[in-house]
Amino acid sequence: MARAALGEALTQAVFDDWRTAPVSDSLRAVLGILETLTLRPDELTPAHINAARAAGASDAQIEEAIHICGAFCMIVRLADTLGFEVPDTSPG
Repeated sequence: MARAALGEALTQAVFDDWRTAPVSDSLRAVLGILETLTLRPDELTPAHINAARAAGASDAQIEEAIHICGAFCMIVRLADTLGFEVPDTSPG
């Protein structure tokens, strides 16, 4: 889905390293929130949210990203619990 909306090159750049991908400062800050929320939730502080706001992200954008992140985390945990395998979607 992201590939269709953003294009293959930009999507791959974000997957490779969101810190250096050519995205807006606000998106980069939101991606930082999501990384912390996913990998180190106990480290997430109001400073992360304030930094995203300062970079231009709205509260609605931050909230939507957190909701999507939460949904994907639940899907992954359920898939792992049920032993689902992710199909290979690479071309060729």
